[in-house]
Amino acid sequence: MTEQDDTRLVDSGADSEDTAVEAALRPRALDEFVGQERVREQLTLVLSAARQRGASADHVLLSGGPGLGKTTLSMIIAAEMGAPIRITSGPAIQHAGDLAAILSSLTEGEVLFLDEIHRMSRPAEEMLYMAMEDFRVDVVVGKGPGATAIPLELPPFTLVGATTRAGLLPPPLRDRFGFTGHLDFYEPAELERVLHRSAGLLGVEIEPAGAAEIAGRSRGTPRIANRLLRRVRDFAQVRADGFVTREVAARALEVFEVDAGGLDRLDRAVLHALLKLFDGGPVGLSTLAVAVGEERETVEEVAEPFLVRAGLLARTPRGRVATPAAWAHLGLNRR
Repeated sequence: MTEQDDTRLVDSGADSEDTAVEAALRPRALDEFVGQERVREQLTLVLSAARQRGASADHVLLSGGPGLGKTTLSMIIAAEMGAPIRITSGPAIQHAGDLAAILSSLTEGEVLFLDEIHRMSRPAEEMLYMAMEDFRVDVVVGKGPGATAIPLELPPFTLVGATTRAGLLPPPLRDRFGFTGHLDFYEPAELERVLHRSAGLLGVEIEPAGAAEIAGRSRGTPRIANRLLRRVRDFAQVRADGFVTREVAARALEVFEVDAGGLDRLDRAVLHALLKLFDGGPVGLSTLAVAVGEERETVEEVAEPFLVRAGLLARTPRGRVATPAAWAHLGLNRR
């Protein structure tokens, strides 16, 4: 990914600034969490029942795109259960010993949040099966024929796994979760509620129309909505009276090259090349990437997912094809 792409306002991944701000904006309880009504109701039942039994909650798997609230929900689960939380990620666990060290230090009832669980190594994954089901792990001491497996009992704990690629989880791991929740992209009205809550915490004055303008450009993702809000706040502070109206929000996001549909420079470059150079396709991915001056992986992994979800681009066996909505979005007539 290029340096310019690293700073995309509409990238749903978290950067260091997002991480710091999200810590202050995160809701602390399920009744404060905006959106995901079905998952919230289901989690409320699961956690309430566990509290009434005086037991640890079942293991929870949360799936969905980045920026939708998986980490926030894991922290809420721990808070609702009155338990501490340990946070790690799949890429950080490359050996079974790494996982054994974490598991052996857990206290009873503790919540272990494992982000990007689909990227955990296979040996650690196999150890996790036994830990989740039997609350036990076998620690191997020594190598070769003289190696000895020492069983280690674990206190009951709750594993919260998060993944953006649920299909990559092997069935034996997926089946060990007592509850699975899928987080959907947010509707604009839900994002407006997120924005009003965040504006209150950040001390930003915003009118409903201003929140609606930002929400419509946020790709259905709260993290992007909060990031755009901070940039609109900066614009309003420097070039307006500090109050975020629809006009101020629109002018600010025009400066930051996020259009009314939530597309940024890279997204529009891909569509412009597809429409103007290749008459809407079909065109191969590598050819399209060369046309926009980006790496193949950047176009495929950074730009395409949203363009496909927005109905502006289609992937076909013959190549990438623009939809009628793409022509309309750029105000072009097909030849």
